[in-house]
Amino acid sequence: MQLTIFKDYNALSQQAADEIIALVKRKPDAVLCLASGSTPLLTCQLLTEKALTQNIDFSRCIFIGLDEWVGIPPENEGSCAFFFHNQVFKQLNFSSSRIHLFNALSENLARECETMDNVIVENGGIDLMLVGVGMNGHIGFNEPGVSFDLYAHVAKLDETTTSVGQKYFREATELRQGITLGLKHLLESKKVLMLANGNKKAAIIQRAIEGEITNQLPASIIRRHPNSTVMIDEDVAAMLGR
Repeated sequence: MQLTIFKDYNALSQQAADEIIALVKRKPDAVLCLASGSTPLLTCQLLTEKALTQNIDFSRCIFIGLDEWVGIPPENEGSCAFFFHNQVFKQLNFSSSRIHLFNALSENLARECETMDNVIVENGGIDLMLVGVGMNGHIGFNEPGVSFDLYAHVAKLDETTTSVGQKYFREATELRQGITLGLKHLLESKKVLMLANGNKKAAIIQRAIEGEITNQLPASIIRRHPNSTVMIDEDVAAMLGR
């Protein structure tokens, strides 16, 4: 694991977007897995700007969605699908047949998980996974207590996740489960970028980076990945002891 500290959220996001652009230049059929949410938002916006400016072709890339709220339709603006369609797919020339998002309305969520696992295997694995960190240390919907050995699965959402998650919805929304790639997917990805910014993330990142590696704090698993970079701003870095 490598730790990189940036002056601010903008500088962090610029570098994350540049890493994705560089990968697609080297490997036009790269398998990309991105998280949605407030932390990756600027990265996605900068990615589309840079790709359009540099005329980068994403049509051969495979796009894998990290997770989704179970029971939330894709047209709901709080859904991960809505985020990606508006922040990424509308601007870039991804082929619709190469976009793979969880169907959180499926009557067979176990099959959804199997399908996503198979898509990843059939395309040679994930080349780059970009994730944020929840206030409880989750990655995707891999909540505290999750096994490090799981692939895609359905998760009961932690109270912190359901509370913080309300910010993505216009009105109070019942959130009980998430469907997500597992931490085994993260460990098997060829490269992982984990982003965190702002004072509110300082304590959880300090525990993840300097504390015990434990499934009670899923983000701590990043230290087991040989080609991972934790990208934080100076506000987050302020609590680090070394």
